[in-house]
Amino acid sequence: MLAKLGLKRTAVKNLLRFGAVSVNGNPTRQFDLALASGDQIVVGDLKSAAASNQLQAARIRIVHEDEALLVVDKPSGLLTVATDDNKTDTLFARLRAFLIERDGSRAAHPHVVHRLDRETSGLVLFAKSAEVKQVLQASWPEVKKTYWAVVEGRPMPAKGNVHSFLVESKSLRVYSSPHPTEGGREAMTHYRTRQIGDGCTLVEIDLETGRKHQIRVHLADLGCPVTGDVRYGAKLDLCGRLALHAGSLAFPHPVGGAEIRLESPLPPPLRRLFKT
Repeated sequence: MLAKLGLKRTAVKNLLRFGAVSVNGNPTRQFDLALASGDQIVVGDLKSAAASNQLQAARIRIVHEDEALLVVDKPSGLLTVATDDNKTDTLFARLRAFLIERDGSRAAHPHVVHRLDRETSGLVLFAKSAEVKQVLQASWPEVKKTYWAVVEGRPMPAKGNVHSFLVESKSLRVYSSPHPTEGGREAMTHYRTRQIGDGCTLVEIDLETGRKHQIRVHLADLGCPVTGDVRYGAKLDLCGRLALHAGSLAFPHPVGGAEIRLESPLPPPLRRLFKT
């Protein structure tokens, strides 16, 4: 088999190590896997496999990729883009490094379409060109964005809307006002209760607007701050992180218009708070 592939034993071990070998469409790292007649074996590129392995080690999962788009699952605790305090270790930087490692000088440059807070996990959409970025950002209000949050207590009513005007202070805290105010930006959040836990509730959120800290502030307005969100009044930290996750995106593809719907499951630290 090695002779037919023209590979040395060390090269084969590396291919297996980085998941570059698949059997019937399933990656395998097992060197002594028993094969049957008719099994389809695909040996990929070692460089690409190694780059993908590094991205997985950083807990970043590619959810969708094509010639125009790249959508990844961001872990909690990682900035989307650089700030004054952190200019290097970001989702953008890690993704850019991955593309260069995988594709070399022909790597597409990721363009940030939107951002998630550092402690929020979930789906982040990148464009592979400035033109596609412009199309996506121009239609961003029409993109259906669904989030999941574990909140303290139970929202009352169990389903409803929160409407207010949000103002950011010099200390970067966002405040909510029921009336138009100087510098205020109108915000609308739709929520519904999904599961009841022990002192907490799993809430599904659809955004009509996308203001900074909108979900966190509006849930606090309901008297049910996101668990782990000390900034906006949370007293409980049930899973060692801000319990907010960007769970789905739905939008027409910027090239061709086909409907794209992408989902990211609720992370285990949040999911385990509920029995089912």
